[in-house]
Amino acid sequence: MARPSKYNQEFRERAVRLVLEQREEYASEFEAIKSIAAKLGVGSAETLRKWVRRAEIDSGARPGLTSAEHEQIMALKRENAELRRANEMLKAAAAFFGAELDRPGRK
Repeated sequence: MARPSKYNQEFRERAVRLVLEQREEYASEFEAIKSIAAKLGVGSAETLRKWVRRAEIDSGARPGLTSAEHEQIMALKRENAELRRANEMLKAAAAFFGAELDRPGRK
């Protein structure tokens, strides 16, 4: 399980919005990201860059899995793992009880 972020969703959205609005004022998008990250006190420009990329994917401006699709895939993987564990327990129980029924002297 991922650790909770020290930046709330509202702060992230505001930071991304600032980058999207001001990137034309800088020589490159990453220059805008570095400057805005420093001004807002974001630990790393890379963190803000990832937020911008995620927002672009979620809005459809960039190809990739949206956040909702990613969460759905992760939930399905967790469910699949749980079902595999349950299936293994049922197989072990069936083998155990099958062996008990096949034991000689059982009436």
